[in-house]
Amino acid sequence: MALWKEIMNSALDAILPRRQRRVRTEARQLHDIPLLPVPHDILGVRITTLMEYQNPAVEDLIRSLKYDGSSHAAKLAAAVLADYLQEELASQHLFSAQKTLIVPVPLHKSRARERGWNQIELVLQELPIEYRNGTLAELAPHALTRTRATKPQTRLPRSERLSNVAGAFALNDESLVHSAHVFLIDDVTTTGATLANAATPLRRAGANVTLLALARA
Repeated sequence: MALWKEIMNSALDAILPRRQRRVRTEARQLHDIPLLPVPHDILGVRITTLMEYQNPAVEDLIRSLKYDGSSHAAKLAAAVLADYLQEELASQHLFSAQKTLIVPVPLHKSRARERGWNQIELVLQELPIEYRNGTLAELAPHALTRTRATKPQTRLPRSERLSNVAGAFALNDESLVHSAHVFLIDDVTTTGATLANAATPLRRAGANVTLLALARA
């Protein structure tokens, strides 16, 4: 199987060369992507980032995930995330009987169609099964919806990022998240505006929310 995959990748590279960042990422293993959790107090909320974006391997991984939809990048990021969540979930179950949900920050349907994937959903789908099936946590990919299309945050000055995503998120089912502990996860945070706004309807519905991003740019 590995040989067949290598042959197919070589053939595809000859027809449509892959971006160099993706080639570099797909040559890396988990030990090349260090887990470095850092809490940030931004916009009145705490956001924990798991990797250092300034690390070239991490930047390659994030960009390969976001712009190339690399399955290898998704697997690497999922392994880093699972490593972090292992202790967090153990503590959660030890001290609380709350249901635990893992929720991705959603893309608007128009952006999802344009890109073809939600990069953080790719990562969460690669988490170990016990993080998704309710054993340790339940993956809830449709808990939140993005109610309106927003401009890409990376193209906006910091002063406009908060207003750009204000009120852009809503719950599909309040009963799903009520009294639950929600790990709300995004790929990259800068000003914290997206995560802070996405957390608002969850908290209003009675959820206890932990905000995580793979990295901070």
